Order: sequence, then structure tokens, then C-alpha cells
Amino acid sequence: MNNEQQFQEQQTASEEEQALHNEPVSDVNEEAEASEATAESSEQNENAEIESLRALVEEHQQRQLRTQADFDNFRKRTLKEKEELAKYASMKLITELLPVVDNFERALASSGSSTDLQSFTKGVEMIFRQLEGVLAAEGLSAMQTVGEPFNPEFHQAIMQVESEEYEEGIVVEEVQKGYMLKDKVLRPAMVKVSM
Repeated sequence: MNNEQQFQEQQTASEEEQALHNEPVSDVNEEAEASEATAESSEQNENAEIESLRALVEEHQQRQLRTQADFDNFRKRTLKEKEELAKYASMKLITELLPVVDNFERALASSGSSTDLQSFTKGVEMIFRQLEGVLAAEGLSAMQTVGEPFNPEFHQAIMQVESEEYEEGIVVEEVQKGYMLKDKVLRPAMVKVSM
């Protein structure tokens, strides 16, 4: 019986050992399965996040392309408008000068048949005042130079003369008028300066 008892004890021990080994193995398998499920879930979350980010990048790229296209269209439209403005910038001034041209034509037409020089001169003076009015409305003004100190930004000295009336560096005589367009020198005045 001893052998039988030993055999039974061994068999019992073997079954207990097997039971012990089986229990942790199933726990390990469950943990491994849980770990795999967590890894799969985590991988699915990462894939979903990657897809979401890809969609966001695509949306931003499309928005950037639309913005760039809008800017290119704006730039082209602005350039076209600027070219048209430069092309027709003088249209308003020319329209205002046409009546002056008409009046000059009338004066020249009447000069051949009229012998009255005084009325012809008066008519031309009126036309000249009309022309000055149109130009003044556009911001053109003649410079006042005689008696003013010489300024190279506004005056072009063509000669120095001795003067008892003016001290040195003063404009004595205006040879050609200078003009300002608003606050910018359009043409400097040609002047003689005292020395």
C-alpha cells in the first residue's frame, strides 16, 4: 500500500500542481487578452485621432488655397483698376478744359472778321481767367517769388544781379513763373537773384 499511497499522493500532488498551474495560466491569458484588447482599443483611438488630424490638415490646406486664390484675384483686380485709373486720370481735367478750348476757338474765329482789337483782347483775357479757374480748382497755384529769399526747392537761379533795392540772396526778378500742384512743386520758378 505504500506504493499505492505514494502513487495516489503523487497523483493528488500532480493534480493540485496542475490546478495551481492552470489557474495562473488562465489569469495570465485573461491579462494578456485584456492587454491586447487595451492595445487594440488604444490603436483604434490613435488611428481615429490620426484620421481626425488628417482631415483637419486637409481642411486647412483647402482654406489656405482658397485664401491664396482670393488674394491673387484681388491683386489682379486691383492692378487692373489701377491701370484704368492711370489711363483715365486726366479725363476729369480734360472735360473741364474743353469749354476753354471752345472759347479759344470762338475767339480765333471772330478775330478774322473783327477789327476791334480791344474787345478781342478782353475776350482772350476772360478765357485766360477761365483757364486759371479750372487749373486752380485742380490745385494749381502760381508761386510768388519776387522779394522772397532764394530757395533752391522752389526757385531755379539763372543769373545773379547787383541790386540796390534788395539785399543779397533775394529774388529780384521772375523770368518764368513757377507752379505748385497742391503742396508739391510742379515747376520751379526761373529767377534772377541779388548778390
